[in-house]
Amino acid sequence: MRSLLYNPAILLAIATATLCLLLQALGLEQVLRFDRSSIDSGSWWLLLTGNFVHLNWNHLLLNMTGLVLVVLLVWSNFTVPEWLVIIVLSSIGVGLGLKWLDPGIEWYVGFSGTLHGLIMAGTLADFRRFPVPAALLLLVVCAKLAWEQVYGALPGSESVAGGTVVVNSHLYGAVAGSVIGLLLLLGGRLFRRSKPN
Repeated sequence: MRSLLYNPAILLAIATATLCLLLQALGLEQVLRFDRSSIDSGSWWLLLTGNFVHLNWNHLLLNMTGLVLVVLLVWSNFTVPEWLVIIVLSSIGVGLGLKWLDPGIEWYVGFSGTLHGLIMAGTLADFRRFPVPAALLLLVVCAKLAWEQVYGALPGSESVAGGTVVVNSHLYGAVAGSVIGLLLLLGGRLFRRSKPN
């Protein structure tokens, strides 16, 4: 347990969860949510912040459970700065996807889109060391995303979250996380090749 608390990547995950908990406790979901009319009026930061506030405590708990799973499954695959980039850019990817591709969505809250970005980036990185488990996890995530696009939210997820699940946020987060993860992996390889021996 002590070694976990001294792991910088784990500390980043804890800091992310703490930020979400703090924003919920302060009741800032109305102020920081993705809100189309406010974004159209110039509040562009809501593209990012809407991912860190939640409908209610159940919704927050559901997403933080997802973050724990991401940490357990793939968190060792990137450094702290890389995970920070993935978190921020996946979140912005969700916001931009909703803004540009889902004009019917007036407002949105939740970390689940970002979670899909994290799991996709981490899973793609896992192919280097654990190709079979990574392929299986990738298949499960892609099957979930396909189900949501055809049938909507997974059964029971809306009742647990306490509201409508915006399934396209999961798709946008997954696409953003995949692109960012691949760019980081490619950049890391190029950097290692260019280093003198």
